[in-house]
Amino acid sequence: MNVMPEIDVELEFDEEILEQGELISDKLNMLRLEQYPPDALKGLRRFSSAEVAEFLGVTQNHIKKLHLEGKGPAPDVSSSGRRSYTAQQMLELRHYLDKHGRSDFKRYVPQRRLGEPLQVISVVNFKGGSGKTTTAAHLAQYLALTGHRVLVIDLDPQASLSALHGVQPELDKNLSLYEALRYDEYRKSIKEVIRPTNFPGLDIVPANLELQEYEYETPLAASNRNSPEGRLFFTRISTALSEVDDRYDVVVIDCPPQLGYLTLTSLTASTSVLITVHPQMLDVMSMSQFLLMLGGILQSIKEAGATVRLKWFRYLVTRYEPTDGPQAQMVGFLQALFNKRMLKNQMLKSTAVSDAGITKQTLYEVEKSQFTRTTYERAIESLNAVNAEIVSLVHKAWGRR
Repeated sequence: MNVMPEIDVELEFDEEILEQGELISDKLNMLRLEQYPPDALKGLRRFSSAEVAEFLGVTQNHIKKLHLEGKGPAPDVSSSGRRSYTAQQMLELRHYLDKHGRSDFKRYVPQRRLGEPLQVISVVNFKGGSGKTTTAAHLAQYLALTGHRVLVIDLDPQASLSALHGVQPELDKNLSLYEALRYDEYRKSIKEVIRPTNFPGLDIVPANLELQEYEYETPLAASNRNSPEGRLFFTRISTALSEVDDRYDVVVIDCPPQLGYLTLTSLTASTSVLITVHPQMLDVMSMSQFLLMLGGILQSIKEAGATVRLKWFRYLVTRYEPTDGPQAQMVGFLQALFNKRMLKNQMLKSTAVSDAGITKQTLYEVEKSQFTRTTYERAIESLNAVNAEIVSLVHKAWGRR
């Protein structure tokens, strides 16, 4: 019996990659339907009384006492007596405490007060894999869990931040910030592209591939003498955000890993900048080139009228392994160079963060029972320490002690 040799069917490269992209998209959507039935929308776990106490800044005994006295929202109580709250109940409890337990020295609702400007934090890095999206996602969710009104903007056409919040751009047909940045008559208000997330107090502007159009259209608009909008491209995000200024306290923007017009427009809208860096020699060398290029470009657009007025900027060490000698040396090197600009806390590398990401979840969403206790606690303590330090910088920018 003769066996016919296998013959590869010739396919055009563009056809093949489109076919494979659609195949992956379909499989991811099937997984999403399995994870979040019946409508593929993400839910959110309950939070233990210990977690609620930490986010609210009170003791567990205080939480327990409120429940026993019938004050505030009623938690779910397990057969063993463990109390747990939904994120919405935690927010309600925060407002109850602010109304009934606030003193001149303690406020439980940290939202903006009269005269305090909207804070816009851009999370940037020139190199992929620095933990930029993970940082932006956890920061936005922590801000929401601690009572702030937050808008997170995914400015990366790859849409990883959107995926972490349950959005699959090519299937959900969500609009991106491009709709509020475009130069033609189809430009929309940012209000039309904002959508809620599974976290109370946290909204998102998802990303999609159309964002890349802004990179192509901006130089054309800027070179058009009859288009003042093009020459002032760097005002477009700040102009869009002015439409929702009263709705939020903090905006977190996840910038693309490149120094293009999207990143520049984000930076000129920012009140603060967080630069993520992985403590490896090649990453630090890449960051050096990023800073040199960024400084040069900002000086150029400054001549065109752009201003970057930051309340603060910081370097955040991510995916850090303290027991790794070369990494520890690199952190020491960075601290010696930029002591005042380095966050005091580092984001530790953890299998808990990467394992949660496999199911498109953050550490604030995943059930800690899925991990060994020490692994989870080490990771969440690192995250909370970093995010609490950033929140303190936000409050300091508002002039609070």
